[in-house]
Amino acid sequence: MTVSVESVASRLRFRAHAAAFGTFLRHNKGVAVAGIILLTMLLAGLFAPLPFDPIKPNPSETLSPPNASHWFGTDRSGLDIFSRTIVAARLDLPLAISGALVSLMVGVPLGLAASTKTRWAERFMRGLDAFQAFPLLVLAIVIVALTGNNLRNIVVAIALINIPRFIRLTRSEALALRESRFIEAARAIGASPRRVLFRHLLPNIVGTIFAQASLAVAHAIVVIAALSFLGIGITPPDASWGAMIREGSQTMATGHWWVATAPGVAVFLAVVSFHTIADGLLSYFERADH
Repeated sequence: MTVSVESVASRLRFRAHAAAFGTFLRHNKGVAVAGIILLTMLLAGLFAPLPFDPIKPNPSETLSPPNASHWFGTDRSGLDIFSRTIVAARLDLPLAISGALVSLMVGVPLGLAASTKTRWAERFMRGLDAFQAFPLLVLAIVIVALTGNNLRNIVVAIALINIPRFIRLTRSEALALRESRFIEAARAIGASPRRVLFRHLLPNIVGTIFAQASLAVAHAIVVIAALSFLGIGITPPDASWGAMIREGSQTMATGHWWVATAPGVAVFLAVVSFHTIADGLLSYFERADH
């Protein structure tokens, strides 16, 4: 069995990047901690045993403050907030990640295509300008409100918000590299426009794209929380951080602060963690380029 030189070189590059990234994580504790927080949230939401049923009300223990049995207290229905905060990650995080992935898979190829100096590219960008002139969060609210708050529609709404960001970022990064010497060399040896885009330009902007993907997930978490807070996203009995914050806001004035605290902290930690990872990825790839 023969192994091509290109395949061997690819494996060596992967191992070198893996070793460099491991060293980077050891020297950047914030990124490592952010990753641990997110992984813990996701695994706990998917697999952790819950002390109480997150959807079964208990009228005898409504609005109980944090105690030995209910670590984060209970809400107006007697539901355990600790259990619901954990189980909410089961929907909120995968939805946010799915929406960001769809945005990446659609936006990056369109951004690369729009970086070409053609009439189609210019018309496409002018159309994108017109699309972005409409408040995209309002558009997401309208889409979910009109089509129904099922999970697929929420993912579509998140994708529509983030796709323009990926298109613009990919296009601007590709345009900045188009006149580079290695691109001119690739054209000189007869590389097709498609090969130039995906074989030479894309690998050199992948770090920025990954960082934007992390930011897109953070933004998606906020959008999902906003939709649920408005009552058109994930709705009870399913647990969602946004819906829990909405209920907590209604009891805050009566001194029941704990109802909104746990889901609010969860949203904060998730968003800050993804932002931290985005900053770390940018820093890592900038160092790798040098």
